[in-house]
Amino acid sequence: MARHVLHVDMDAFYAAVEQRDDPALRGRPVLVGGDRRRGVVTSASYEARAFGIHSAMPMAAAIARCPRAVVVRGRMERYVAVSRQLRQIFRRFTPLVEPLSLDEAFLDVTASTTLFGPPPEIAHQIRRAVRAETGLTASAGVAPNKFIAKIASDLAKPDGQLVVPPEAVEAFLRPLPVRHLWGVGRVTEAALHRLGLRTIGDLGAAEPTLLARRFGAGARALVLWARGVDDRPVRPDRAAKSMGEEETLDRDRRAGELLPYLLADAEGIARRLRAHALRARTVTLKVKLATRPGPRPLTRRHTLAEPTADEAVLFAIARRLLGSLALGDRPVRLVGLAAGNLLAGDGDQLALFAAERRAAARRSALARAVDELVRRFGAETIRRRLPGEA
Repeated sequence: MARHVLHVDMDAFYAAVEQRDDPALRGRPVLVGGDRRRGVVTSASYEARAFGIHSAMPMAAAIARCPRAVVVRGRMERYVAVSRQLRQIFRRFTPLVEPLSLDEAFLDVTASTTLFGPPPEIAHQIRRAVRAETGLTASAGVAPNKFIAKIASDLAKPDGQLVVPPEAVEAFLRPLPVRHLWGVGRVTEAALHRLGLRTIGDLGAAEPTLLARRFGAGARALVLWARGVDDRPVRPDRAAKSMGEEETLDRDRRAGELLPYLLADAEGIARRLRAHALRARTVTLKVKLATRPGPRPLTRRHTLAEPTADEAVLFAIARRLLGSLALGDRPVRLVGLAAGNLLAGDGDQLALFAAERRAAARRSALARAVDELVRRFGAETIRRRLPGEA
């Protein structure tokens, strides 16, 4: 039976949420990201994209292109909450939802057509529901497999929808630049161009031995995708492998000045873990020194005996890992924290003695209360003191 796959992708998600929540930002070029001098753009509104700004661009370069852009610090808790709302909408139409990130997902609607109509109509209904219930816009690709659906949604942006029926796959792919293929970044694109392969059609018709000599085992996947072949199912059990936060600092800082950033990261990660009913067993610290040319980031990790979603535990480990780096006076320009080896379950950790169980229950109740305050009023509502701070 033919498969019907949708790829639904929110339009400029983080920036759109900020514009929705703050009417003063609507119609203005908005950049979500870090420090103006040394941060990067996480999301750019379409008003900002008109100036050639895109995500992952250095913030300083983006502002140089559009000096009147409004820079907004990201609010991950807010984006996670909206993402949960989106998932609920998607699952009304099919249980086969595979999230790729907070703002996009694959949906297999093959078995949903008897209830909701043809796949293009299902995509329309989903996009209408997203707009009505969140005030945001989404684009969608409708195709016989995940690969084609993803390209179609990219080409449909913003606030559009593109349908590629099975019989039109070859004609759809043939004229597209090779950069639309998964795994083809700037280096691979340049290599393909040197071989005279500029379009997906060129690649699909290329001599397999020529590609194998240049790309080895990866050549087969390139050719299959160039011919529109993708047999991967939509996997609704696809789970996050890790959750992390990092920040390019506003100025170079010494090790002792990094603790407030690590505390904020630990709090943000813990809230996200609890929101997804997850706990983490591995904590990883990432530090990038300010020397130029910049070396590879320094990393340290620790695996817990029991998984946790407690910010106090995450911060204590992060502090210990920072000390193990022995940075001395070396300046740091980026610091980050990640929780990995995630396990499902939001219950309190096992405790051997009654007093430990009661303490764990109190910490869990306090965490839930703080999460609700942050959800309603923002992360700035609560500030945890550093150990030893007055």
